[in-house]
Amino acid sequence: MEETYKVKVENVTKEYDLFKTQSEKLRSFFSLSNNNVPHFWSLMGISLTIEPGETLGLIGVNGSGKSTLSNIISGIIPQTTGYVDVRGDTSIVAIRAGLRNNLTGRENIRLKSLMQGLTNKQIDVLMPDIISFADIGDFVDQPVKSYSSGMKSRLGFAIAVHINPDILIVDEALSVGDDTFYQKCVDKMNDFKKEGKTIIFVSHSLKQIRMLCDKVAWINYGELKMVGETNVVADKYHEFTEWFKKLSKKEKKDFQRKKKNIQENFSIEKYQQKVVAEEQKANPEDKRIPAKIHKRFYGSVISEKLSKGNFLLTIVVLLAVVFFCLVNFSGYSIAHVITDPSVLLHPSHILTLIGK
Repeated sequence: MEETYKVKVENVTKEYDLFKTQSEKLRSFFSLSNNNVPHFWSLMGISLTIEPGETLGLIGVNGSGKSTLSNIISGIIPQTTGYVDVRGDTSIVAIRAGLRNNLTGRENIRLKSLMQGLTNKQIDVLMPDIISFADIGDFVDQPVKSYSSGMKSRLGFAIAVHINPDILIVDEALSVGDDTFYQKCVDKMNDFKKEGKTIIFVSHSLKQIRMLCDKVAWINYGELKMVGETNVVADKYHEFTEWFKKLSKKEKKDFQRKKKNIQENFSIEKYQQKVVAEEQKANPEDKRIPAKIHKRFYGSVISEKLSKGNFLLTIVVLLAVVFFCLVNFSGYSIAHVITDPSVLLHPSHILTLIGK
């Protein structure tokens, strides 16, 4: 029987390399040895399911991985490992997401709408409603880089809700702006809920979470601490924040350092072995569990680094380009060059190639 979920994430992790220089980043992309670069795991094995028409709240302290998870679900960034299945078009609203600073508000409306698959004719019809909802006045024809954070949030939310996505992701976008616009956004989200749309709502405001969400996931320093009914999870999170506030400054730093240390030293291999062991315990007769888990971890992952095979192919292509350029500048035929390669080493040919 086919599952009816709208979003499913399973064993999702996200690793960041903490590069200090651009050269370190470039070396890592080409899979060259770079063992001194520290790593940080923003997510350490997140698994949850969001049903159609459900509003899921994501809560957690700053740096816990809420925005990382919402960006993975929306397709902005890839996961390091794990399975992500999103059934429908997503639209994310975040203060800094998706708006081009050098473009005007009107140009951003058209660009984002085109990226969502709308035609220019459809955009022309929607444009007045989006501008009216954003309510940023003449600034709609000014570059976005001149906007305040509240104005960016207004414009981003207005675009997102008018292009009619299947899944709306709101990442802290209601934390800025005045009460009038906030209420307008809440009303629009309630309309989405009535239409059976799926919403992922990231917020630090437990009041907003309790009012808007059917279910809540608490992410705590990269781990899924708890997921369930809104008030139950919100109460537990409130207890945690009150406990944390009562700690001394030194105790707070020690607690945070301990959690960050866990994220820095997380081992994907050990986590994978743990998942395999749990599945083998539940299904001892299935001998293919290790292979199934490996596929589940890496089967749908897009690598952010150049594989060794592609690296070698790149080198071969570059050498071929240089070879044919030298042949062209030498004036000899390829057959002659193959017979006598030394002709390519003439200084004049090399100087011509490098533009001297």
